[in-house]
Amino acid sequence: MDPAAAKLIGAGLAAIAMGGAGIGIGLIFGNYVAGAMRNPGAAQAVFGRVILGFALTEAIALFALVVALIILFVF
Repeated sequence: MDPAAAKLIGAGLAAIAMGGAGIGIGLIFGNYVAGAMRNPGAAQAVFGRVILGFALTEAIALFALVVALIILFVF
């Protein structure tokens, strides 16, 4: 296998995690909205945890992007 092709395949596999993070963000906010519709009084108390979950999930996506870019441009 050509090393350039292997580099592109590796970067593409590393970028798959960004799609998983997008799914995770959708699940976080979707479940928050569903819970807020059922119990509007508790929505404000849970919102901080929702933002924390969003930030951690987004951090995973950024780490995946950095790994993909490192594979493409460093190795």
